[in-house]
Amino acid sequence: MGNNSVHETDGGRRPQQQIPVVVLAGFLGSGKTTLLNHLLHRSAGSRIGAIVNDFGAIEIDALAVAGALGDSTVSLGNGCLCCAVDAGELDVYLGKLAAPETGVDVIVIEASGLAEPQELVRMVLASEHPGIVYGGLVEVVDAAEFDDTRARHPEIDRHLALADLVVVNKLDRTADPERVLALVGSLTDRAAVVPATYGRVDPEFLFDCRPSEERIGQLSFDDLHDHDHDHNDSHGDDRGTDGLGRSGHAGHLHTGYDSLSFVSDVPLDPRRLMRFLDSRPEGLYRIKGHVDLGPNDLRNRYTMHAVGRFLRFYPEPWAPADERRTQLVLIGSGIDTEALGTELKGCESDAPHADEHGMWGVLRYVQGSEDDPTRSPAAAS
Repeated sequence: MGNNSVHETDGGRRPQQQIPVVVLAGFLGSGKTTLLNHLLHRSAGSRIGAIVNDFGAIEIDALAVAGALGDSTVSLGNGCLCCAVDAGELDVYLGKLAAPETGVDVIVIEASGLAEPQELVRMVLASEHPGIVYGGLVEVVDAAEFDDTRARHPEIDRHLALADLVVVNKLDRTADPERVLALVGSLTDRAAVVPATYGRVDPEFLFDCRPSEERIGQLSFDDLHDHDHDHNDSHGDDRGTDGLGRSGHAGHLHTGYDSLSFVSDVPLDPRRLMRFLDSRPEGLYRIKGHVDLGPNDLRNRYTMHAVGRFLRFYPEPWAPADERRTQLVLIGSGIDTEALGTELKGCESDAPHADEHGMWGVLRYVQGSEDDPTRSPAAAS
């Protein structure tokens, strides 16, 4: 899932935008195309660029709604993407979609049913295009056929272990959905597991939905988590006075996710923050926003982009008019938002002096550092 992160500053002030690239994988018949069609219809004001092996059942009208078909979609025809192109060629396609004139907000690579997800993720992470960032590996599972698929393709266990988000689709067609969900969950490595029917997953899991109305200027922090949702969905909202906004979105099977907004006027201690991030729980899929690290770096705020176990920080200069505060949104499935909020408050520190070596952990996850371990589980294997 990913948000629009940053990669370099423009004239020393505000950073340019990076477009998240989401890899959508799953065996034949799992429902990848149905899911992509659903995202296209429910993208609100966001524009989705797509790289697909074959148009197949992709709805041309839906693509036209998301944006002009000619410049927001790349069709590779038949063949397996991970075998048909190399990282350099993929960069060409990504560059076409990420061009400013397309206005694309997120790129989805729909892999063929026989593609190797690990290789696709490696290719995205190896990209040298400055305008993109890895947005996560989404593995779609056919709940009704899961046992048979696993018997025929035992490699599915490895794919699930690599995924950042698992969509367990077609739950309405299985006699024991809880058993399938539990089994899939046991095969993942801290990934968020989301139940679905007809590929209906809230787009918030994968990317930021733009407000439907036109806006002038940059989006505010509140725009990151205040969006128009389907009025048939059941949403709760509990905004406290302690800087935590907790929201539960579990009214329907296809929209179940939890979110937490965390705001603090007290700087965060970088060592405590990294301990929190290193131990983030199963189901916490996305973290987005920016962090004030106080005296440890008085010049910069740190925009954070985390999807699954992928993590990256982007330092950017504070503007004179900025309020120096931390503002984060956490999104996941089955997460304990109250406990996460408490842990984040435990990262606060009003110490007046910098910790001499405190920034080392954060700087390891800044793009371009000498020791940049910012990678997905696929890249680390």
